[in-house]
Amino acid sequence: MSSSQESKTNANSNGLTNGTSRNSSCHSPQSNDKTTNLNEDFHFSELSLDTLRKMHSSFSTARNWDQFHTPRNILMALVGEVGEVAEHFQWKSDAECQVGLPSWTPEQRTALGEELSDVLVYLVRLADRCQIDLSKAVLDKMAKNEAKYPVEKAFGSAKKYNEL
Repeated sequence: MSSSQESKTNANSNGLTNGTSRNSSCHSPQSNDKTTNLNEDFHFSELSLDTLRKMHSSFSTARNWDQFHTPRNILMALVGEVGEVAEHFQWKSDAECQVGLPSWTPEQRTALGEELSDVLVYLVRLADRCQIDLSKAVLDKMAKNEAKYPVEKAFGSAKKYNEL
């Protein structure tokens, strides 16, 4: 894949690239932690949150499920799905849960991916039903986190912002 194709593939219509905001200072190339940057070539397939929102809205409307999709009901479904994600990690050692999950079988990774997908779909649906622009909220929150956790104070620290 050419670098221009890769760049196009990695960027989505929300202005986010590989999980970072346009201000790329959240990703620290200075990190010496090999587990942090283990898969620098990893990226998500291109799919905007708004496209996902529209897909799920159409899916639900076609089945007359909007009547059940109150914010509270969607939240309860989301919490249940997060529990299903947790089940995949329950009783596993830290060694079995390394970045990239190298010891997991393809079947385990597929099952985890399905549960993570459910979480994302319900999260986007919750934002939709609450009429919260999730893309904007993420960008705003990342900007706040940049201010609360400046690199020069937070680098390599697990302390909360008020303890830095």
